[in-house]
Amino acid sequence: MTTPKNDALHLFVVLSRASQWVSAHAFRDIRLSGLNPTEYGVLELLYHKGPHPLQQIGDKILMTSGNITYVVDKLASKELVVRTPSRDDRRVSFAEITPKGRKLIEEAFPRHQAVLENAVQGLTPEERQQAIRLLKKLGMAAQEQYTKSLGGE
Repeated sequence: MTTPKNDALHLFVVLSRASQWVSAHAFRDIRLSGLNPTEYGVLELLYHKGPHPLQQIGDKILMTSGNITYVVDKLASKELVVRTPSRDDRRVSFAEITPKGRKLIEEAFPRHQAVLENAVQGLTPEERQQAIRLLKKLGMAAQEQYTKSLGGE
């Protein structure tokens, strides 16, 4: 039985396990596309949001900029993205999805959505919306507390 003293730990464990299993569904599906999860995330971002500076991609998919450069280079070698220099700032490079990358994600994304739908079918649509609201609230509060613990505001 969970008591107020250990409910934070229990929440962490339950949240981690749920994330692990939903992610297992997603990662298995992503591998069917011949990509790893980071490559898929970059490709999906570029497909839905258009060309992005490499420095901003990391923030969008929660990766460091050094790793993003490596991932974008791998995607470029597969001819799924191209890197283009900024016209305004030579220090900035953009990643842009190619027609081959667009075709891959257009074929993979509907299946991926169906896989995720199946993975979260344990919740009703209303419960999913409630979970989204609560997890956003939890994430924002945890971020705020973390920032405060570093001495920033």
